[in-house]
Amino acid sequence: MGKEETGESMLYKLNTGSYVPAVGFGTVALAEPPEVVKDGIRKAIQVGYRHFDTAAYYGTEALLGEVMCETFESGTLKRDEVFVTTKLGMGDCHKDGVLPALQKSLRALQMDYVDLYLIHWPLRVRKNGSNQKNVREIQPEDFLPLDLVGTWEAMEKCCDLGLAKAIGVSNFSVKKLENLLPHVRYVPAVNQVEMHPTLRQSKLRDYCRQNGIQVIAWAPLAAPGIFYGVRSVIESPIIQDIAKKHGKTPAQVALRWGLENGVCVIPKSYKESRIIENFGCQDWCLTEEDHERINTLPESRMYKALNFCNDTTSPYKSYEDLWDDTL
Repeated sequence: MGKEETGESMLYKLNTGSYVPAVGFGTVALAEPPEVVKDGIRKAIQVGYRHFDTAAYYGTEALLGEVMCETFESGTLKRDEVFVTTKLGMGDCHKDGVLPALQKSLRALQMDYVDLYLIHWPLRVRKNGSNQKNVREIQPEDFLPLDLVGTWEAMEKCCDLGLAKAIGVSNFSVKKLENLLPHVRYVPAVNQVEMHPTLRQSKLRDYCRQNGIQVIAWAPLAAPGIFYGVRSVIESPIIQDIAKKHGKTPAQVALRWGLENGVCVIPKSYKESRIIENFGCQDWCLTEEDHERINTLPESRMYKALNFCNDTTSPYKSYEDLWDDTL
């Protein structure tokens, strides 16, 4: 893996040899109307975003696909000038579900391939569980046995078929990666996880770096305003003080911190001012003192996903089993 800067856009090199823009545009849409989502994507393209992150679960693949089709047809961008990620839903997380799920996603996106396809969660649930809009509603009876090795083999087939240029995982701890890597032909190109200045993921980042896996941070601002989010990052006095010193915003400081730790960041906002603000994290630097101060912030995991654990049907009997930690 390596880093390059081209104008305003930083790039990270994946273990496939391709490059991923370091700042992506997240398309989670919990309550936003479709036109708001599409207008946000259009504005992101105008600002300079070239990395777009969606998932089967988000319900935004078709919206992203519509805007991308408009963009390609107008000649504004070519397909190979954007990096598109989508993810395998938990209801399809088994060896026979992967390829049909990706083909369905490609139809929604109106694309022949995605640049990155991720296993969204290391879990398998019944279709009725995965199709619920709110993952908080998944019940113990929804869990099914997980064959992670078989699922990964099906992910590799998607690469072999050219339907995904790279494959990876999401929400995988060190232990889960250690269990998977001995069985792979293709080492995951990416692990997308919760990461921000108050969940620094040092152990996981070190492990991924040693194994050539690019870390991508979802919720790099700790998702303020989302049901699972907190305002501990942007309201931190330390972050605010560093922002004032550099003439930046707290959000820009948090995002810059991620970039300087070798991590791609995927902020999400459909507000024009914040779309522009978030992209402005790439052309300046934090100091060593800034990093030392940020490293003193207390850590906690905001998205605990406690309902993914139980001692009967889930493969993870406890919170610590799911995440390998007690944060």
